Amino acid sequence: MKRMPFERPTEHYDERLFPIDEQLCALLKQRKDLSNDPGYPPFEYITKWAADYGFYDDYLKVFFSTLIGEQHYRPQVEPAGFRTLIPVLRSAQHGPFFYTVTSIRQYGNASVLTFAADWDVNDERESLSDRPRHFELSVGEKYDCRFESGGGSTGHSAANYVISPPLPDDLSGLAFVFKESGNAFKQRRSSVEIVIEAE
Repeated sequence: MKRMPFERPTEHYDERLFPIDEQLCALLKQRKDLSNDPGYPPFEYITKWAADYGFYDDYLKVFFSTLIGEQHYRPQVEPAGFRTLIPVLRSAQHGPFFYTVTSIRQYGNASVLTFAADWDVNDERESLSDRPRHFELSVGEKYDCRFESGGGSTGHSAANYVISPPLPDDLSGLAFVFKESGNAFKQRRSSVEIVIEAE
């Protein structure tokens, strides 16, 4: 999704806080280096810290939730300089869901992949009550992938992912790995993994 530019919320800054704020940044780096997937502190810890240090529980809950989402703040590449559209039309099935990588739009600085899901709206199996909410895309360490937009209707949904740097026009050997993750912001993990080979 496109992110709005961040605007400084105030015009003033108490310069006496500079060394403390710098220490906060150093501690955040130390925390990240120690565990790059720290999870989320139990609420009992947060309640204790709030009482010990004079904060509201909800303030600390929001603070710690921002610490697990650093990847959402990476600089975003906006596709520019459209070159071509590559039809892919490769599919995989998982349970009652049929998933397809339909096409890849090639730009000068990025690629945009379209991923679709289809299902039988008359299928009353219990698994359909919890339809896939969001998938994270991975194409390998070389590529940064982010969800850009999506939508759906009865029995169908589609999502677009921006991939940078751009994929090669020859997709041979590439695999698109989609892992269900709850929604675009939550960290809920799922065992659902869809792998679609490009060719």
